[in-house]
Amino acid sequence: MSDMSDVSGRRPGSLVDRVLDAARWAPSGDNTQPWRFELVDDERFVVHGFDTRAHCVYDLDGHPSQIALGALLQTIEVAASALQRRVAVTRRAGLPDTTPTFDVRLLADASIEPSPWLRAVPARSVERRPMSTRALHAAAKQAAAAAAGSGYAVRWFEGPGARWRLAALMFRSAKIRLTTEEAYRVHREVIAWGRRYSPDRVPDQALGVGALPLALMRWAMADWRRVQFMNRCAAGTWLPRIQMDWLTALRCAGHVALVAERPPQTVDDYVEAGRAVQRVWLALTLQGVQQQPEITPLIFARYHREGLAFARSAAALRRAAAVADEAAGALGGDLPRVVWLGRVGYGPAAPARSTRRRRTELLVEPAAAAQAAQAAPGSPHG
Repeated sequence: MSDMSDVSGRRPGSLVDRVLDAARWAPSGDNTQPWRFELVDDERFVVHGFDTRAHCVYDLDGHPSQIALGALLQTIEVAASALQRRVAVTRRAGLPDTTPTFDVRLLADASIEPSPWLRAVPARSVERRPMSTRALHAAAKQAAAAAAGSGYAVRWFEGPGARWRLAALMFRSAKIRLTTEEAYRVHREVIAWGRRYSPDRVPDQALGVGALPLALMRWAMADWRRVQFMNRCAAGTWLPRIQMDWLTALRCAGHVALVAERPPQTVDDYVEAGRAVQRVWLALTLQGVQQQPEITPLIFARYHREGLAFARSAAALRRAAAVADEAAGALGGDLPRVVWLGRVGYGPAAPARSTRRRRTELLVEPAAAAQAAQAAPGSPHG
């Protein structure tokens, strides 16, 4: 892709460039980065959002992508604060929900102080390895609750019993992930094999599994028939679920849910939820707390709750019903209002992680925005 800053005659390092260089580190499921940027001038740009619901089983109604877009907008606001700029965002009306589009303007405001979350933006990442079971400090919990903002509550699941219930939920949900062809097609596209870092996918070395299981996984995922063989004959799904879901859900300080005052319904509801998710994540990062998203059980539970068939396999649909029951038992009446679930704990930074596309690779001209949305692979799931 050409360098749009050169085409437009803008100076590298301009106001918008500096903001977008930081904001592109916003989280998105499987490093999808469901956004492209159209530059207007040194103080204005357009965020062209898109989702992957048409080919991604995890992007139910595009809501996970909308949460990612909210996280992006929140990160833009944090990045702009370093330049004493207030951010004005307007979502364009009349467009399909599949392509939320936002006009963004950076307004000079001498009263704006640099956000304390600035240094957490590039440091925030996903930790898929076991964490310390040491309880979170009160300061970390207080910071997360304050960051959530009005309209959201932070709920903690700590102690052996709570972690056990969440481990059971993750273990059951993983069965669907590993045995449905629809999920397999997503996983096949988003893993970057033999990589410690990846700018547009998830590097295999960030998956949190050992060398032998990783080699078996790579062999199996080359073909759906191999996955079926592994599931039938090589200890089924037990080994990967125990290592990647059960044990990690137990080996952490606890789990955290972000609960909205009312169930989100509109695009704007989910975008606002994404803003809150990013605020909480940045606040926890600043407190030295690692996190791994655990939103797939929420997605499978909602598929069942709304009577939506997401897979050809009747067994997968039955398992989704069991996941919904397990989630209701673990989360109680909050379940329809939970917009985020994750496991948290202390530990060193992950040695491998997703990076991001370069800013210039995310820039498009207006006519190219729709094409970028159609071409982007990936899946927003945790």
